[in-house]
This record gives sequence, structure tokens and C-alpha cells, in this order.
Amino acid sequence: MTDSPRPVRTRYAPSPTGDPHVGNIRSALFSWAYARANGGQFLLRIEDTDRNRFVETSVGAIMESLRWLGIDWDEGPDVGGPHAPYFQSQRLPLYQKAAETLMDRGRAYRCFCTAERLDQMRAAQAAAKRPPGYDGLCRALSREESDTRATREPFVIRFAMNREGQTVLHDIIRGDVVFENSLQDDFVMLKSDGYPTYHLALIVDDTEMEISHCIRGDEWISSAPKHIQIYEALGWEPPQWAHLPLILGPDHKKLSKRSGDTAVLDYRANGYLPEAMVNFLAFLGWSLDDHTSILGADELTKHFDLSRVVPNPAVFDIERLNFLNGHYIREMDDARWEATITEWCERQLPESVHRPIDPMVVKSVAPLLKQRVARLDEIAGMVEFLFGYEAPEHELGALTERVGGDVEIALRAVDGALVALAAIAEEQWTRDGIEAAIRGMESALEMKLRKFVPVLYVAEMGRPQGIPLFDSLVLLGRERTLQRLRTARARLG
Repeated sequence: MTDSPRPVRTRYAPSPTGDPHVGNIRSALFSWAYARANGGQFLLRIEDTDRNRFVETSVGAIMESLRWLGIDWDEGPDVGGPHAPYFQSQRLPLYQKAAETLMDRGRAYRCFCTAERLDQMRAAQAAAKRPPGYDGLCRALSREESDTRATREPFVIRFAMNREGQTVLHDIIRGDVVFENSLQDDFVMLKSDGYPTYHLALIVDDTEMEISHCIRGDEWISSAPKHIQIYEALGWEPPQWAHLPLILGPDHKKLSKRSGDTAVLDYRANGYLPEAMVNFLAFLGWSLDDHTSILGADELTKHFDLSRVVPNPAVFDIERLNFLNGHYIREMDDARWEATITEWCERQLPESVHRPIDPMVVKSVAPLLKQRVARLDEIAGMVEFLFGYEAPEHELGALTERVGGDVEIALRAVDGALVALAAIAEEQWTRDGIEAAIRGMESALEMKLRKFVPVLYVAEMGRPQGIPLFDSLVLLGRERTLQRLRTARARLG
């Protein structure tokens, strides 16, 4: 370590093998927030050395995910920088040079073992109930013999791990983590095609790009002794390490697609706001204090500190995310909210609905929606009933579902509403007038409002719940309201 601290430089270095998911985007968010909170720089680097798993569209999805969340970078593939290129596949000479240096220092060697020989080795280890790992056969080769064989045989380059003593990881979040070197094995760091593995490329790039803090998921803790020993063998200063806690599902098992670990852009498609996602992800393992739960990106980048990250697993609670999303929806100003309603209606309403969406309808329904929507993909379903003369399609079962399938109760509700609402004159078709008429049905039907109102929701909106019924009928108007009740009456028989 140097006597004076290095300028803070962090990075997000994903592999383009698919769309980025919650776990690795959380690492990006923490790395970005730490850099911004400390007046540092944040880099984007693409670790595309696994050519068999490379997905062409993944790089674009990575950048789009970051931009959607408001995470910007100072250096990267698209913006350039003094440490370009930022694709690992374009930096192969740097890794090959590092591998040669390690070979010259006796800390790396060529391995000529075939896949068949390695399979036999693993089978023998399993049969003997020994820990898996390379047995070091080629480590004993002289450099002269290795050079000769390299002219005619394919090979990989393995790092020669120090097998004596201990390797200690000094982690900002977890403190010191001690590894027994006798349990380590010599791993491949340069493949036969000349591409590096993660272990070598990481060290070369983080050093060359002057990364001060390596912030990553705790799944990489087991690789830490490999990385620390490479740094030591090359005589390079390692970054400070911070391994983030696991993210568990609501069942306290490893997060899966079913429990929330889907692509970040899927959350956008499902109607979540970037503000909600940033707030939610920030609190997966970190906290500002003991009481703050609502936190925007501006505050996050002012106050984020790794000392507030805990090592204990964080739980992905989708209900918490829904709550935050609803909060940020209600925080929207009217102009943005109306534009958002229009966007989602344009996207999700049936093709039969006329475009462009009527701005007056949007303006009238906007305040009613704002208090009830938790996700933006709920908007179209709630407002579809306002477009067109007939109610959205519904079956007999939908009309009777909330009354236990009792057709008689549904008929009484519809007939009662027809009588009560038809008695209201056009000029008196107001929320108060409609509410008084429908509440008056309770005594006439000898039935509580909550019992029969779902029938009216389905008759008018095609669904058993939605924006407030009385307001909805005002928006529909008298003629459409009565026509839909007559249609429902006909379906009930």
C-alpha cells in the first residue's frame, strides 16, 4: 500500500453473456455511488474473453440498463478514455505479456495435459474422495522441455500457486478472510487460444486502469487468493477489496429468476421506474442510517460509504419494490404522469382503440390512477373501459365470481343499478348523485355495498376492481353506463 491514498477509481466489468440481472447491476450501482460520493471516477469495461458464451446484443443491453438507472461512466467502450480499449478481447497482448513475465519469474508454467487426461484425473480424485484440482503434473517440467514441447503441442498457461502458509484477504466489508494455501490449486490463466481467463485479465486491467477499489459480489471471495497471489507475483499494488453480500429470495434461498433475479430491463418492461429500482437496489446490503428508507440517486451519491455495507445476505422483497414504485409514481408531477399514462396506453391498449390517445381522457383519469397504480403496466388495464362504447369483454363467470357464482345476486345488483342510475337526469350526473344512488341500493337490495359493487365493476369496466366506481361512471357518462348495465343484464339471462 502507498502512504497516500490513491484517487478513487471504480469499475463495472460485466461479461456480455446475456442481459444484466439484479445481482450484478447492484454491484455496478454500489461501485458508481462510491466513486461519485468520493469525487472519483467510474469505468465501464467489457470482459468479453469467453468467446463461446459471447452474446452480440448483450453489450447494448448492459449500457441501456445502466443508462436507464442513471448510472453514467467516465471511461468506457463508447466514450473512450486514456486506458482504451475497454473490451478485453482487444487487450490480448497485455495479458500475454503478463503471463510471460510470470513464467520468467517461475510463477507460471505451460500445461500440456489433454482434456482426456484431466477427465481421468478428476475421476480418480472423486473415487479417492480427494478435493478436486489440478495435480501439478506439468509444473515439474523444465523450462527447456516446456519450450520444446510448445513448438508442437497445444498448451495452456497455469499460475503456480504458493502452496505453503496462508493468503489473507483484507476486505472492507468482511474484515480479514484467511485462506489455507495448501487447499489451492494451479489454475489456468491463459487458454490455448491465447485468451485469458477472468483471473489474469482482471488483475492486468484493474492495474493498468488504476482501479482503487474492487467492489464485487461475494461469489468471488473464493477466487481472492488467486488474485492476491498474482498481484504479489507481479509486484503490483492491489486495489482495496469489498465483497458485497449475497442477495436471497423471499424464501431466504439463493435468488432465482422466479424470486426476482431477472434482467434489469425486464423490470422496466413490467412498469417499474428507475428511481424505484435505484432506491430498492441501494438498500440491498447498505443503509444510510437506522431510519431512512426513501433515497434518491442524488442523496445516494452524496452519502454512500462502504462502511455501511453489511456482510449479511440481503433479501429481495418484491413487495418492498412495489411500495417504492408506488411512492415514486405519486411523486410525479402532473405533466410527467400524464405523459407516462399516454405512453403506456399507446403501448398496451388493444389496436382497436383509436390513436393518438385522447389527452382529455388522460387528464381526467390521471389523478384517480395515481393513487392506485403500483406498476406502470397496470395503467392500460385500468383505463381500457373508457375507450369505446361497449364494456371490455367479460364472461358470465366474471360477473358472478365475486358473489360466489350466485347469478341471482348478480341480477339483483345489475337490475338495482339500472333503476337507481336511470333515475338520475343527465344534468345531475355527478359523483355525488351517483354515489347517493348506488349507496341507496343497500337498503333496497338488503345487501352491503361491498357485496354487490364488484358486479358493477365488471359490468362497467370488465374487471372486479379498478379506479373508484363513482368517479368511473362520471367519466363514462350516463348513456354508456346504462348501456353497459343492459349488456350485463342480457349476459346474466
